[in-house]
Amino acid sequence: MGLLVRRPWEEVQNNFHEIINSYEVLGWDNQLDNEIVFALMYERKERAWVRTNIEGLDFDVTPHWGVSLGTLQTQGKAGATFRLGRELRNDFGPPRVRPALGGGGFFDSAPGFILYVFAGVEGRAVARNVFLDGNTYKDTSPNVDKEPFVIDGQAGVVLQYGPAQLSWTFVTRTREFKTQSERQQVGAVSVSVKF
Repeated sequence: MGLLVRRPWEEVQNNFHEIINSYEVLGWDNQLDNEIVFALMYERKERAWVRTNIEGLDFDVTPHWGVSLGTLQTQGKAGATFRLGRELRNDFGPPRVRPALGGGGFFDSAPGFILYVFAGVEGRAVARNVFLDGNTYKDTSPNVDKEPFVIDGQAGVVLQYGPAQLSWTFVTRTREFKTQSERQQVGAVSVSVKF
């Protein structure tokens, strides 16, 4: 559950821009109005369905699926992550960049170095997204024509040494609305330590 709030930040942002002698920020009149939003979410991720050894390297496939219902977002999704490396542990794969593919912060530590590469894909059928469809209870709210199906692709590398894990992830997402000029791309670095 959350609250979309905008007006106080318009003054803060524009006052700061005035202090640093920068341009006035436009677009505040096209923001969503304040609204309480909610979403009930369920996500299921299975430990590797496929686990095999190829030329001394472990390979596994970990599927996931989920649903979200609410005024914030209503959608269904399904996907899988593929990993290839040495000493793959019985975990849920690499950390994720939300709202992208399933993964997790949990990992099974082991002595020595563990290195693996991963790739994944997730498809989402989107019925509602308040950030694209506009306010729930107001017909004149700013909105765009959303794409009903969105696909995320993810790839990266994970290095583990004992209780520490370092991962690099790259995510690319298809257009989420019809007038979007290009797909979104984001990269992330994650450091985790298991105590």
